[in-house]
Amino acid sequence: MRQLCYFFLLSFAIGLGACSNDAPPQAAAVRQRDSLPLMTSYGISKLISDSGVVRYKIMTEEWRVFDRTSPPRNEFLKGVFLERYDAKFNVDLYITADTAYWYDQKLWELRGRVRVRNLQDGTTYTSQQLYWDNEKHEFYSNVPMHIVTPDRDLQGDRFRSDEQLTRYEVRRTRGFIPMPSSMSSSSSATPDTTNTAQ
Repeated sequence: MRQLCYFFLLSFAIGLGACSNDAPPQAAAVRQRDSLPLMTSYGISKLISDSGVVRYKIMTEEWRVFDRTSPPRNEFLKGVFLERYDAKFNVDLYITADTAYWYDQKLWELRGRVRVRNLQDGTTYTSQQLYWDNEKHEFYSNVPMHIVTPDRDLQGDRFRSDEQLTRYEVRRTRGFIPMPSSMSSSSSATPDTTNTAQ
């Protein structure tokens, strides 16, 4: 009888050992992947080419890639710093923002303390939101903005510009621009070409 009890206990112990395995538990497959990133990377510094030539550098603390959204997007929720290079690989433009979204690798949406600086002429643009269309090569925004050039200081509510910030349109403008000497008052005692109009 005692041997029979040992036999049952031994059989029970072997059965328990056979049932356990070291494989990690598995959950059901995720069917709606549009809310999950394909990739999340940290501490990124990446060069991006355009037509085989290095044109941009992206630096960010966190980069998330979503391939199942419509359109596909890249998220930079912890801020982004972009550099643009000219034909001689000199930096000619800086862009910073607290948050950025890059849709289908064609359209940037920059949010929160957006700053664009053209190093060729010193023009600086600031706002809380800016779109950058890589196909049309233009910036645009529909929120209050501020642009400072070597000879102008403008604020407005709508903005559209080329990528160099040299040809731009500002709506509902307020600020200072130089007035041509031909438009200055003929009664002024001394001609001044640096008069400003408000």
